[in-house]
Amino acid sequence: MRYESIPNSLFIKNRANFIAQMKPNTIAILTSNDVKHNNADDVMGFVQNNDLFYVSGVDQEETILVLYPDAQKEENREIVFIKETNAHIKIWDGEKLTKEQATVVSGIERVEWAQDFEMTLQYMAFEADGFYLGHNEHSKRVTKDQETQQDRMIKWCKEKYPLHECYRAAKITRDLRPVKSKEEIKLLQKAADISVHSFIRVLKACKPRMKEYELEAELTYNLVKSGASHHAFQPIVASGKNACALHYNTNDAVCNDGEMILLDFGVCYGNYNSDTTRCFPVNGQFSKRQKEVYSSVLHCLKEGSSLLKPGVLPSEYEAKMASLVEKELIKLELLTADEVANQDPKKPVYKKYFMHGTAHYIGLDVHDVGLYSRTIEAGMVFTCEPGIYIPEEGIGCRLENDYLITEEGNINLTAAMPIEIEEIETLMRN
Repeated sequence: MRYESIPNSLFIKNRANFIAQMKPNTIAILTSNDVKHNNADDVMGFVQNNDLFYVSGVDQEETILVLYPDAQKEENREIVFIKETNAHIKIWDGEKLTKEQATVVSGIERVEWAQDFEMTLQYMAFEADGFYLGHNEHSKRVTKDQETQQDRMIKWCKEKYPLHECYRAAKITRDLRPVKSKEEIKLLQKAADISVHSFIRVLKACKPRMKEYELEAELTYNLVKSGASHHAFQPIVASGKNACALHYNTNDAVCNDGEMILLDFGVCYGNYNSDTTRCFPVNGQFSKRQKEVYSSVLHCLKEGSSLLKPGVLPSEYEAKMASLVEKELIKLELLTADEVANQDPKKPVYKKYFMHGTAHYIGLDVHDVGLYSRTIEAGMVFTCEPGIYIPEEGIGCRLENDYLITEEGNINLTAAMPIEIEEIETLMRN
């Protein structure tokens, strides 16, 4: 792996926490993601199923984890099944994990080959009363029209063992994953640190008439050089009016003199992600209006991030953040106090210039799993990302940091990333 080895104590602890929430006499079965194909014989880069990684640390395709804490035989209580390598695979695809290596990575003593999964499970299944099965349970999931390895496992278990009860593994992991351990915070910090250096590289490279994708290339260079796995998501390099399209990522326009660039990007390191946004002038000098808008968004970020603290409901935080932005929109003369006073509460006028939420869980997923009906707790990590978008002026501004919640106050994991106007202008001059 590109990233430094992660202590298997993390995965041992995560499994213990997962098992503690399982119903008596049940078996959990978690599977890896598929390798996705492009055209002909090419494949996309493999990305592990995050629930499987969370409790095993195994970052390889064709992996199955079986947990049966109440098994009569101790050797059946934890088993990880991995892809059996051979001379052909070694020549064409390189090394795969050995059984011994899988034990070191996961802390699981019993490792078997994936082709032995069905027969091994059969010896255990009729002793158990039900299965915990994984599925991509997320409000923004993108696999709804694609059959996954998880879908096939669910279908197979129901056909093979139709009278067993089935339970949702994701219900357990969505409760566990939001609160991060020290080991996880270290990985998130590493991803954030790579992001900081990537952004500084972009600032120093930016010049008028460059293409947006040239700046994307600067991000990619530093990401790869630093040992990150990949971009956390397709980076947004949006100059001028392109910044007013929230998910713009074609990154093929010219960065013109006098425009401002919105750069929204993340780094995946050890399967943990950063998510940051910065804005800066193409020519290195903010215009008067750009400074006004930027300063308003920065004010909202500083004030709003302090609202992320234990005991607060995300919906309460979002309402207060919206109020902060609303006041700045009046200051910028985009709205009037009368418009705000007389608005329909169901159709707030600020949404013309600010139309998205500003805080989401971050971790193994960029938009990490977790319920937003749950109050914020120490150990959670959230983004904070207010924005103001003015299409008629060709200005879109969003600023985003990643915050670890503690009882003593937030810790900004991305504090080293330049954000003050003077700091950005100075870096771009030198």
